[in-house]
Amino acid sequence: MLLEQIKTPGLAHFSYVIGSDGNAAVIDPQLDSETYLEIAQNAGLKIRYIFETHRNEDFISGARALSDITGATVFHGPNPASPIDYAKTVRDGDVRQVGQLKLSVLETPGHTDDSISIAVYDDSYPEGAVAVFTGDALFVGDVGRTDFYPDRQQEVAGLLYDSLQKILDLGPQAILYPAHGAGSVCGSGMAAREFSTLGHEQANNPRLNLPSKDAFISAKTAEHHYKPPYFKLMERLNIEGGSKSSDPIRVPELSLDELKADQPDILLDVRPVEAFLSNHVAGSRLLPVGMIAAFGGWFLDASHRIGLIAESADNARKAVEHLNRIGFGKVIGYASNVLGMAAAGADTDFIPTADTDAVATRKASAPDHWNILDVRSVDEFKSGHIDGAKHAYVGEILQAPEDYLTENSLTIMCGSGARASLAASALKAAGQTKLDVYIGSFSAWVKAGKPTVSSDG
Repeated sequence: MLLEQIKTPGLAHFSYVIGSDGNAAVIDPQLDSETYLEIAQNAGLKIRYIFETHRNEDFISGARALSDITGATVFHGPNPASPIDYAKTVRDGDVRQVGQLKLSVLETPGHTDDSISIAVYDDSYPEGAVAVFTGDALFVGDVGRTDFYPDRQQEVAGLLYDSLQKILDLGPQAILYPAHGAGSVCGSGMAAREFSTLGHEQANNPRLNLPSKDAFISAKTAEHHYKPPYFKLMERLNIEGGSKSSDPIRVPELSLDELKADQPDILLDVRPVEAFLSNHVAGSRLLPVGMIAAFGGWFLDASHRIGLIAESADNARKAVEHLNRIGFGKVIGYASNVLGMAAAGADTDFIPTADTDAVATRKASAPDHWNILDVRSVDEFKSGHIDGAKHAYVGEILQAPEDYLTENSLTIMCGSGARASLAASALKAAGQTKLDVYIGSFSAWVKAGKPTVSSDG
């Protein structure tokens, strides 16, 4: 038997290859089909089945692309928002045999109407399910978000509660394999572990330890989740069956003049935060590779022709891979060596930084022409922030930076400085002239013993 978990960086997404006796199934594949083909080939397995546990909102499913290569049958749950033409519908109790393994479908709506989980039974182990792939219904330390149907909030939260009971009925011995881990936009309380057991979750998962179904529904409907605009694009592409756009290997290296001559709609600087702050092409937007999946969907458009500013060919290649996964694949090329660009007379810029002492000094003098802007999530902000700080979520700033421009000086902060740098780059490109980034941000403020306030005062 083979069970291999594949983690997609940036998205904190998990897909799986499970196989036995020469046959395999893939659960929730990414677009990077080569990964699954290599795993199957090395293990002497033929991919026969592909399962999508639900309609994905945060990345393009690779199910159709992998099926086209392998001939494998794709299965999707009932009640999708629109017909999934490339998949067959499976329902509660449907079973597919993979060698000595039985993959049994559970309908587990709540996160989405079409959500399914897949229980795994081993013919040589008759004591119940050995594992379960839960998609976005149940995570390690959390459960799926239920805010995709705003007119049915209580109903879908109740559906998820019932689905979780169905999953837990598989028994405490079953190993839990979710579709996402910590850092995903699909939940806010996930533990930094990549698998668990149903018994462990039943004992320790806060959402599974609420006293009643009503309490669960109240807790879920009170949650606050952000919805990047690109979620709608993912819905459409995952109905059609997505495909890659730019080939990461063939994106050309160009000079900055050549790149600009091709008239990209946006210049993305995918280098690390520190490199961008110290020196960047004027007007470019910061989006380091590791933050593309979480924040690119707030301000990129599928029609955008993208030019990259990268530190190397490998940096550019990884950026294209991440952009492809979320539907922004029209990359025309990349330029590198920003210092060389500056030496050749290119228009470059920088964003200054501030440390804890500087921020504390400014706050003590309370200038009326200075604001500190905290761009963490609203839940983070409410749990503790610098007294007097204003709040605006980074994604909303990325989406419409012009709405946040001010004649005052701005210090941008977050948890450590990374999200603040994204926001600062968007504001700078939109015309904000007096701003800096609080490096270390809230973590440094707390570590220095500085006072904070919460939403309760």
